[in-house]
Amino acid sequence: MNIYRTLTEFYSEYRGDKRIIGRSAEGRFLFAFFAGEHGATTGIFQYAMHAREWVTSLLALEHIARGVKRGGVWFIPLVNPDGALLCTDGLESVKSTERRKKLLRVNGGEDFSLWKANADCVDLNVNFPAQWGKGASNVRVPAPHGYIGECPLCAPESRALADFTREIKADYTVSWHTKGEEIYWRFGQNEARAKRDLEYANALSKSVGYPLAEAPNSTGGYKDWCVETLKIPAFTVEAGSDKRKHPLGEEALPELINKCGNAAQDLTEFVWKRGS
Repeated sequence: MNIYRTLTEFYSEYRGDKRIIGRSAEGRFLFAFFAGEHGATTGIFQYAMHAREWVTSLLALEHIARGVKRGGVWFIPLVNPDGALLCTDGLESVKSTERRKKLLRVNGGEDFSLWKANADCVDLNVNFPAQWGKGASNVRVPAPHGYIGECPLCAPESRALADFTREIKADYTVSWHTKGEEIYWRFGQNEARAKRDLEYANALSKSVGYPLAEAPNSTGGYKDWCVETLKIPAFTVEAGSDKRKHPLGEEALPELINKCGNAAQDLTEFVWKRGS
């Protein structure tokens, strides 16, 4: 399916608050949708930062449809539209001839179904200024995954997400990835913030049924930047069973919804009760 077209149509029909927060490397819009009440504690749920994990965009639409009863959430369903289309539609989705040549060379073939990066071969989830370049799996040359970019936030997609997060002064963030059924929540918080963040993490874990985990050798992620720089609770949810193989397609959506469909409602309810 063309997930970008689906979201473009959804954006035109959505009657709630909505914004375009930036553009991708190939000029595609980065859509954001708001649910809940303004002026309350506000979170960001972002999805499909990795190309092959585009199915999480459909989970985002489910979260938006269910809405939130307390507080507010900005949903960003497709952070990496170019990469998602490259994964599903191949090189035909790429507008630039020169970029096509580079992508073909970097990928080593025309099968992009396991591609994670954006159209400039930058892995967006290692492009944030949070111990940038110090991750065990980081690479310093363009690659299908793991390339940190020339400098932090050099990718227009990661830069737009960081700018938007600062602009709205997000109180917490949740990043939706696949797969593994676990939740990452640590990134060197001090004792007081770790205690606070663990409360959020446990509430999220209770909602989706996934255990908490740590990734001490991973750096440069959006979650990491939110924790280290903004000092807010931030989480990465790896949705979907490890029994499935990448890339997860629409066939995995019922499982994701069954496990994670109420996450936005449940977490915002927790945040509201915690602050009341």
